[in-house]
This record gives sequence, structure tokens and C-alpha cells, in this order.
Amino acid sequence: MTARLSEPVLHQAQQLAASSDLTMGGGDKTIVVIVGVVALVALAIAFVLRAGVLAAGQGSQRMQEISAAVQEGAAAYLTRQFRTLAIFVVIVFALLFALPADSAGERIGRSIFFLVGAGFSAGIGYLGMWLATRANVRVAAAAAQGDHAGRDRAMQIAFRTGGTVGLATTGLGLLGAAVVVLVYVGDAPKVLEGFGFGAAMLAMFMRVGGGIFTKAADVGADLVGKVEQGIPEDDPRNAATIADNVGDNVGDCAGMAADLFESYAVTLVASLILGSAAFGTKGLIFPLIVPAIGVLTAIIGVYITKPRQGESGLVTINRSFYIAAGISAVLCAVAAFVYLPSSFAGLGIPDEGGNPALIAFIAVIIGIVLAAVILWLTGYFTDTNRKPTQDVAATSVTGPATVVLSGISLGLESAVYTALVIGAAVFGAFLLSASLPVALFAIALAGCGLLTTVGVIVAMDTFGPISDNAQGVAEMSGEVSEAGAQTLTDLDAVGNTTKAITKGIAIATAVLAATALFGSYRDAITNALIKAGAAAGDLGRAFITDITVPNVLVGVLLGAAVVFMFSGLAINAVSRAAGAVVQEVRRQFREIPGIMEGTSRPEYGRVVDIVTRDSLRELATPGLLAVFAPIAVGFGLGTGALAGYLGGAIACGTLMAVFLANSGGAWDNSKKLVEDGHYGGKSSEAHAATVIGDTVGDPFKDTAGPAINPLIKVMNLVSVLIAPAVVALSVGDGNNPAVRVIIALVAVAIIVAAVVVSKRRASRLNDAPTSTAKAA
Repeated sequence: MTARLSEPVLHQAQQLAASSDLTMGGGDKTIVVIVGVVALVALAIAFVLRAGVLAAGQGSQRMQEISAAVQEGAAAYLTRQFRTLAIFVVIVFALLFALPADSAGERIGRSIFFLVGAGFSAGIGYLGMWLATRANVRVAAAAAQGDHAGRDRAMQIAFRTGGTVGLATTGLGLLGAAVVVLVYVGDAPKVLEGFGFGAAMLAMFMRVGGGIFTKAADVGADLVGKVEQGIPEDDPRNAATIADNVGDNVGDCAGMAADLFESYAVTLVASLILGSAAFGTKGLIFPLIVPAIGVLTAIIGVYITKPRQGESGLVTINRSFYIAAGISAVLCAVAAFVYLPSSFAGLGIPDEGGNPALIAFIAVIIGIVLAAVILWLTGYFTDTNRKPTQDVAATSVTGPATVVLSGISLGLESAVYTALVIGAAVFGAFLLSASLPVALFAIALAGCGLLTTVGVIVAMDTFGPISDNAQGVAEMSGEVSEAGAQTLTDLDAVGNTTKAITKGIAIATAVLAATALFGSYRDAITNALIKAGAAAGDLGRAFITDITVPNVLVGVLLGAAVVFMFSGLAINAVSRAAGAVVQEVRRQFREIPGIMEGTSRPEYGRVVDIVTRDSLRELATPGLLAVFAPIAVGFGLGTGALAGYLGGAIACGTLMAVFLANSGGAWDNSKKLVEDGHYGGKSSEAHAATVIGDTVGDPFKDTAGPAINPLIKVMNLVSVLIAPAVVALSVGDGNNPAVRVIIALVAVAIIVAAVVVSKRRASRLNDAPTSTAKAA
């Protein structure tokens, strides 16, 4: 079986090769500098918002003590996590030097900006955690008044805390990309591969580790506290409450902030790579202009988020989102038609047909509309005021089994609609041009359009855990009025929906970025084949991506299988760690006299230590799977199979991520409905049933589901980075099957060893029967 490099592919390769020789005139450099200034403005406004949040009142002394304990636990966990991840960062930094590059400058730049991307991702995550742990007590104090003014103030503090992190995310992402473009110009896209990879890898580890931490504590606290002891969720008598509140910050705030930063960075990487090939110099710069506009609209969106009289928090937040998105659409239209020419001749490249300005404008609009549709669609399936979640709550009268079944059904159905919407956006952008490079660039620009809303999206996401934490601080202190507690409950329900929305939008960015990175992957293979003299049919075999070829089909199956394995490992890790928490909390209730009477203080620190240890121990296996599985497939089965692998991972990952996020969100909010008095209210059998549903949904929506987003992009970037090495060992004088097989077997051995160690790891849950027998 043979395949020749077609003329369109050769033409694309010539365009890509020409892009490395791009030069920027004075006007273009000025625009990039302005983009950098806009990024700095975003960071400055973030600092102003931060100061405003910290200036708010902190409530009573008891509230401050509880908040301080959460701050201490969260900071200690992230510090230990960063020490663990530093080992991975150093190893990958060294390995990047071994991968092929066109020059020493490119190799050094790629490795250095890998560190920059990883550092920015870690920094954004730490900022999200640091500020959220200080905002929770301020939100609780504001809501304690129990009136409309207190509710509005609490909501504003929570949203502006998220706005701080959102603007820092956009500012750092845009600043990093602008600096690389100014310094490296034509080589910028290749250097930015390292930047995006560093951001994605750190985000994935933080998502997995933080997700295991938060959901192990949450599940353990709910199962023993709510179900067995019949006490409220954040009752101070429960030893897992501090760990639960810490987890909200290291998982949802730190993890999601890093996640959305890497989405921002990776989409920019894909856009710049494809833009330079499709539109020349202007294609290198226009993808920077679009998110710069997003920075300005994010500032507007954060400042206009003010609830009206009698208006729900979700309506307020959605209105701000839609206004910001509308302003972005108008400004992006102006930018496209002012900066880009009306014909390809004006770009100084061969005429591809069509209007570059119009293509870019429509592509950006597709991305903005996609974000708006996902916001509505996810809200419909997870909002307490909508029928799907209300139906899940109604099943609680017949027990936990029907709650679980209805939530799974909801998640599966919602995933189909979301996938159709994302698929329509991808295909719509692809149809904008008959030229493959331009069509792929249009898909990347759709991702950039979606990114114009990232500042508000991060604010929406952070709003959720801050409201949840504020409710915990208020309940543990016992110093908030009944009206104030209800305000916090309402804000927490809104936060559950906004978190589900942002996860839906995050997976959409993953699909758009991954699809665009297919173009980068194709470019990398094409250039490597041409350099190896692979114009002959027998040498083009490595380029085959026909689904009817067995190795490609096997790649598709493996890509889908890795998503299942990754999700299973993450959920199982939560199960093991939660089991350890359950045993510890039970032990304290049993062995420490006076806990239930409130005369003795639980040993909170022991639970924090358990989930910290287990989460850091468990995060390595999913991470190794994400990095080494593409290496095993690429070197073992070829680049065609690796393309199939990525396709399978994207398709399966999209459906799986939305299913997990929406099922979990619906279960959580159905519990809120029962706690608000429906179907018997708190302490009823219906309440116990929804608590069980919520504990099943916790690792779905906050561990496995959101981690699939960076997983997809890590695997895509690994594939782009190793593709030239795979081709170099597959064709021409460098053809060496033995070396390829050895590399593949080593990668497989690492994965197998990691999974086996994970499976054999001693679990405290398995020791439960022995402990019970001894106690008897």
C-alpha cells in the first residue's frame, strides 16, 4: 500500500516553510506591542480588582479562624504539589532538547518557553487558590446581613474575585504569546508549542491532583456526616469539613484557573501556527488581536455584573456574558475588516480564493456564538429552575438508584446535543474556504473567538467554589442568620450551574484547539517527509490517515480507550482516597468523646494529611498515560495511526467530558432542590437519595470530567512534538524499525507499570472489614 504526497499537501508545506522566513514591518510590530500593553492593562485591572476584594469586611473572629485554616491547608497542599510536579517539569524540559528542531535557537526557545508556560499555569492556579481562600470569608460576611444589599455585595465579591483570576489568565497568556512573536517572528509558532505544552501539562496535573483532593474529602464528609450521622454538610463536628473546603480551592479554583489558562495558550498556539501558513504575517498577528479585544470586553463584563431587584444570580451573570460577547463580536468585525485585506493578493501569498477579512470575521463569530449556545444548553440541563434537574430531584422519592439512573440519562443526552453544537461549529468554520490551510486556520480563529469570553468564563467558574466555601464558613461559624444562610445556598446553586457551563465551554475550546492542531500535526509530518526525500510513494506510507487502513482504525480505538482508562483511573483514585477519609471520620466519631455534643474538637489535620498524600500519590498514573500513550502509538504504529488515535480521543473525550460534567452538576443541584424543602426536605429519605447521587457526581464533574480537557490538548501537543522524530525514523536513510519498536515498548512498559502500581496500591477502604472485626 502506498501514498504520494499530493499537490495540495506540497503547496501547504511550501507555505509553512515560507512562514519561517516571515518578517514584520514597523506597523505590525507596533500592533504586537499594543497587544502586549493590553495584556499589561489586564494584569493591572486584575490587581485593582484584587485590592477591592481584600478591602471587604471579613466578618467575625470565628469566621476568620475557619478561613485561616482553609488558607493554610490549601497553601500547604499546592506547595507540596508543585514540589512533586517540578520533577516532571525538569524531565520534560530535558527531553524537549532531544526532539528535532530546525535550529538551536528554536530548540532552546521551545524548552525555555515550556518552563514559562508551566510557570504561568502554576502561577494562575496559585493566584486562584490564594484569592479564593480569602474571598470566601468576605462573601460569608456580606451575606450574613440577610438582606438584598448583603446578597448583592456577596455576589459582587465572589464574581470580582473570579474576574481577577480571569483577567490574570488572559493577561499572562496574551503577554507570553506577544513576547514570543516579537522575539521569534516566523519561528514563533514552533517555540509556542513548548509554551502551550508546559501550560497544558501543568494544568492537567493540577486538575487531576486537585480534583482527587477535593472530591475525596467531599465524598467522605457527605457519606459519614450527612448520610450516617445526619448532620449538615459543613457541620464543624465533621472532621472532613476543613479538608472539603480546602479541596474546593485547590481543585475548582486552582485547577480550573490553570485549565482555562492552558486552553487560552494552546488555542493561541494553534492559531499562530496555522495563521502564518494561511495568511502570512497578518495571520501571525490577527490571532493576537482577537483575544486582546477579549481582554477589554472581559473588563466590561466583570464591572457590569450587578444584580437587579428580585433577579436570580444566574440571570445576572448570563446577561453580563451575553453583553460582553456582543461587544466582542462588534469589535472583532472592525478589527477583521480594518486589518485584513479583501483578497489573498493583499496578503502577498498565492490567491486561495475568497475574502480573508470576511473569512476571519465569520470564523470568530462562530466561536462567540458557540460559547453563547453552550452557556444556554448547559444551563438548561443543570439549572435548578429548569425541568431536567427538577426531574432528577423528583426521582429522589423512589430512592438513590433512580436518582443515579436519571442523572446518568441526563448526562448522556446532554452530551449528544453539546457534541452536535461543537461539531456544527467546527464544520461551519471548515466550510469557509476550499483551501485546507485556510479552513484549518478558520477553525483556530473560531477558538480565538470563543477565547474573547474567557475572562468572564473564569469569573463564572471561580464564582462557584467561592460561594460553596462561603457557605461552609458560615455554617461552621454558626454566626449567619437564616436569611443569610439561604442567600449563600442560592449562590451555591448558581455556582454549580456556572461551573458546569464553564466546563462545557472548556471542552469546546479543547475540540477547536485539537482540530486546529491536526493542521499543525499534518504540517509537522509533511515537512519531515519532504526533508527526508519522501516524495516517492513507498516513502509516503507513514502519511496515510485513511480510516479503512487497519492501523489507523486501531489508533482510533486506542484513542477512545485512553479516555476511558484516564477517567477510570481518576474516579478510582477518588474512590480509594474517599474510602480512607470515611474510615478516619468514622474513627473520630467512635473514639473521640464529645464530638457529637460539640465539647471536643475533631482532628481536622489528619483528614487534610490523608487527602494530600493520596491525591499527590495518585496523580502520576493519569499523567504518565497522557504523555506516553501517544508516544507508544506514534512510534509503534506510525503517524497515520497516531492521527486516528487523536481523532478517537477527541470524539470520545468530548462526549465523556460533557456527560460527566452535566450529570454531576444535575445531581448536585437536585440535592439543593431537596434541601430547599422539596420532597421532604433535609433529613428525609429523598435527601439521603440525592446525597448519594451527589457523591457519585462529585468525581464525575470535578475530577475526571474537567481533566479530559487538558488531557486532549496534552496528547495533541505531544503528537505534534514527536511527529518529526517518528517520520525521521520511518523513511529514507533514517528508517530504523528496531529503534521505533524499542521506544514504543518502553512507553508501553511505563504505562503498564504505572497502572499496575496504581491497582496494587494499598487502600484503606479494603482494610475496613479487618478494622471492624478488630473493633468488635
